[in-house]
This record gives sequence, C-alpha cells and structure tokens, in this order.
Amino acid sequence: MIRVSIIGATGYTGSELVKLLIRHPHVKIAHCTSETYSGKPLGQVQSWFNGRTDILLESFQIKSLFRDTDLAFLCLPHGGSAKAAAVLLKAGVKIVDLSADFRLISKDTYAQWYGLKHPHPELLAKAVYGLPERYRAKISRASLVANPGCYATASILTARPLIERGLIDPDSLVIDAKSGVSGAGRKLETRYLYCEQNDNFLAYGVLGHRHLPEIEQELTRVKSNGGKVQVTFVPHLLPLTRGILTTVYGKMKKAVQPETLHQIYAEVYQNEPFVKVMELGSFPELRSVQNSNFCHIGVHADPRTKRIIAIGAIDNLGKGASSQAVQNMNIMYGWIESAGLL
Repeated sequence: MIRVSIIGATGYTGSELVKLLIRHPHVKIAHCTSETYSGKPLGQVQSWFNGRTDILLESFQIKSLFRDTDLAFLCLPHGGSAKAAAVLLKAGVKIVDLSADFRLISKDTYAQWYGLKHPHPELLAKAVYGLPERYRAKISRASLVANPGCYATASILTARPLIERGLIDPDSLVIDAKSGVSGAGRKLETRYLYCEQNDNFLAYGVLGHRHLPEIEQELTRVKSNGGKVQVTFVPHLLPLTRGILTTVYGKMKKAVQPETLHQIYAEVYQNEPFVKVMELGSFPELRSVQNSNFCHIGVHADPRTKRIIAIGAIDNLGKGASSQAVQNMNIMYGWIESAGLL
C-alpha cells in the first residue's frame, strides 16, 4: 500500500483521479489539494463524491505533504508543476505530472509553445514520457513521469505503426482530431459555455495547437530511418463532455492491402492491455471508450486514392489523462497495469 496525493484535485483531471484512486487496491489517498476550496469536504465541491468519501480538501503545503506521500499526481497549470516537482523529487516523492511541463525534450520548444521559460530545465532529462505502449521499461524505473496530452495520446497511438513500419510518406500525414469540451479544463470562458457549444461544432488551434510539438516529437522518435516528422494537425471541439476521435490520413509509400495493414496494427498492439484493434472494416466510436482507459483503433487502406486511413478513439479524461496516469503509477510500482482501472 502506498500513500498518494493529488495536487489540484477539483479540476476535471484531478477529480477523475480521485474517482479512480479511492477504489484502487494498492493506494491510500493522503492529501487532496485545492486553493479555491481548501477546508471544504470534496463531496461538497463535487457532488459525485458525496457519500463516497470523506476527503477534506487542503491548501497545497509542500513541506507537510511530502512527509506522508510516496507519489504525487500534479494537476497544476504549466509552470507550476515543474516548481512543485523540483521540491518533491528532492524529498524522495515520485511524480506523475499531468501538465505539459515535462513532455517536451527541448526547453526552447517548451518556451516557444507555452510562452514561458522552463522553471527547471535540469529535470527534463530525468523525465520519462508516460506513454506505456512506447516507454514501459523506462516508466518502471522512473521517479518523474510526464503524462502525455490527450490529443497526443490519441494521435501517437493511431499513427505510430504507419511511421514505425514506413507505410506512408511522413510528409503527407494529416491528423483530424475531435474532442469533448472537458479537454479544455474546468474554467469559465465564453467559448465553453453550454449555449456556445450546444448544437455547434468548430475547429480551433488551426494556427498551432500545443499538443502538435508533442505529437511530432514522439512520431519522430519512432521513425526508423531518421528525419523529423511534420504533421498537419487540426483539432475540433465537439458538443459533448468527454472523448476524442482522431482520424489519421497518409499517402502510401507502396501499395498495401487492407488485410495486411490490419495485420500490422494487430501485431504492433497484440500485447497491449488497453489498445484494441477492431475487426477489419469496423471503426471506433466514442461511447465505447468513454469512462475507460481504452484506445480503440480501426484501419483501412484505400486502393483508389492510395491513402491509409486510421481512426482512433479514447476518453480524453481517461487514457488521455487520469486513467493513463494511474496506469503509469501501476507500472512504476510493478503492479498489474489494470489495477484500479477495470
């Protein structure tokens, strides 16, 4: 049994973590922090918890927290996570960070896309990118895990075999992604009000979304013959709460039959407990992955256009955030990866 703390427990990712961790067989929650609601019962702030837990929200006090915490989940704004992680790591606390502070290898790329100088660039080399399907062995030895972004998780898992096996011209890669509104976080902005999103559908971040460099970084790392992968990535906002559907398009390098493409995806993910390649001719839908840690993928090779189409679906708060963070914790401690997730 380990003691965990959730720093920023009342946002969407934080509260989702609490839901998963209160029933985890190997975990005891030591602290849940909230600067806005400090001193209040979690059940009073988030009605789902009323009757399910007696957790009392606290202000974030690092010195008192690290005395009885083995691992901390950081659900803080970009910049804030790095500052907290630096102190906690020195105290021997393991970290799973749900912000973007440790996802990018380059401090300069981080500054370019997040608009601030990295608070602790010396920790970037220590961080492990928390995509289990790529870095399971490194995660198992890590003390600092950078939980991937939601769009990045869906895009990388869906596109990876195409780049890794050299099936497409990487310069032709287009990723069309659609997310529920919870992906924007729990904040008050006009764009995310019910009346603005209901009966509506729109593209955003067309000039550049912050998950784009993360996607390109990780697809470049799987490219077998070197060279940078550049992606056309366009995210869209769906009028629903949770889920991401990602459609990946690429021009075939050489002719490939649908059956062969399907077999390649099945081989790549055959030992992955949470990635399910659908039957040939079937494609995922959001309701099948909502409130889960699963990624469902369907693929097709179009002989008419010489393009490959791969479609992936995840829950942006699940495999795209909190449940993947729990999966990473499970790997860090050598537990079965599905602990607390099924």
